[in-house]
Amino acid sequence: MTQNLLVSSSMEEAKDIRKESSFTLPVDSDHKATELRLFSWAPPHMQAFHLSWVSLFACFFSTFAIPPLLPIIRDNLNLTDTDISNAGIASFMGSIFSRLAMGPICDLIGPRHASATLSLLTAPIVFATSFASSPLSFILLRFLIGFSLANFVANQFWMSSMFSGSIVGLANGVSAGWANVGSGLTQLLMPLIYSFITNLGVTSFRAWRVAFIVPATFQALTALMVLAYGQDLPDGNYRKAKQQLAINKPKDSFLEILFHGFRNYRGWVLGLVYAFSFGVELTMDNIIAQYFYDRFNVEILVSGAIAAGFGLGNIVSRPIGGVLSDEMAKRFGIRGRLWSLWIVLIVAGLLCFLLGQVSSLSVSIIVMCAFSFFVQAASGLTFGVVPFVSRRSLGVISGMTGSGGTVGAVVTQLLLFSGSTFSKETGISLMGIAMIVCTLPVTFIYFPQWGGMFCGPSKHHAMIQDYQLIE
Repeated sequence: MTQNLLVSSSMEEAKDIRKESSFTLPVDSDHKATELRLFSWAPPHMQAFHLSWVSLFACFFSTFAIPPLLPIIRDNLNLTDTDISNAGIASFMGSIFSRLAMGPICDLIGPRHASATLSLLTAPIVFATSFASSPLSFILLRFLIGFSLANFVANQFWMSSMFSGSIVGLANGVSAGWANVGSGLTQLLMPLIYSFITNLGVTSFRAWRVAFIVPATFQALTALMVLAYGQDLPDGNYRKAKQQLAINKPKDSFLEILFHGFRNYRGWVLGLVYAFSFGVELTMDNIIAQYFYDRFNVEILVSGAIAAGFGLGNIVSRPIGGVLSDEMAKRFGIRGRLWSLWIVLIVAGLLCFLLGQVSSLSVSIIVMCAFSFFVQAASGLTFGVVPFVSRRSLGVISGMTGSGGTVGAVVTQLLLFSGSTFSKETGISLMGIAMIVCTLPVTFIYFPQWGGMFCGPSKHHAMIQDYQLIE
């Protein structure tokens, strides 16, 4: 009997070795990649990486295609400042609900189908922006387009499923960072697309409508690529993995997964932190072009180019946040991830406050660039912690954190940039103060087996057999 067990064990080990050798990238025992090769298309890890960030890039491009053309759109649709503010809030409100739902959906059907389905459902709505005829229809369209930002949760879930914990911060940071560049590039490209169309003899009020064919088509094409070429997990797609899991052990119900995530206070803290890192970034994406256009009297192409600098910083800043999280973890464990998140977010808050105080165009641009670097790095650092909160409810925690970002955008937009209560520069400074205050709960995050910012691991942590699965 013992001999049979040894033979069976040896066969399983040999099978695992053959499986690992079939991957182009080096992998861990779960077949998750331990390296990130940015210029590789090797399936399934790097193929999933590139499909994921390009698909999310298209969603950001679509969502923020409207703000750089607002000076034209508001004249065409007779939008008031209140209408514009309500439309911005509406786009984030749609994202809140969809992001919260996307986490459990990824847990159920996998990130590939979840991402592609949402993109295909929202692409026609982006195209429908061309037919907006009133402030109410404009606000409704922005609300519905905002749903596409839930693809961020699928993106982070997918990266956490494909890459090992030693580089998950880097994978999450680069994937989301490159995708977030879409929010900056659209600030630059949409005015150029609009100008190109007007140069063809199309009237101004018709040209901006025609321009929205570009982001709608791009979003639909990337969704189809995800379906055609993507793979959910290193060993296959999600349905196959769930069937295999059901054979080996009983699976949790949807409600069990959901409640395990909701009961984990760390998810709520990270949601708050993300509300005043990525949430602030979203708010700035919505107001920054109009802010420079109105305050410094620059032309629409110039304000768009300046605003593009804010979003384009994501190509390096968010990945650097992920790298910093991983490197600090190698030296100091989870404590390093938490301390680096706290410090970077404090600096971002100070720079945000300063941005609202300076009155020189050149100095404002410099401060804006520095602020964008730190606030985007803080977002990458946040998702350097998320994968360690709960493996069992990873999608739920990702959804809670991701939706926290859009809740923060709604709160800041509603309280600080709606109507005439505050000038935009005052609102920006107050937003910086809020960022600093909301870093404090990071000090309360504690993992029994790893510790927290000020405490080491619990003396009883060795009794916990698989904390991530239990939690």
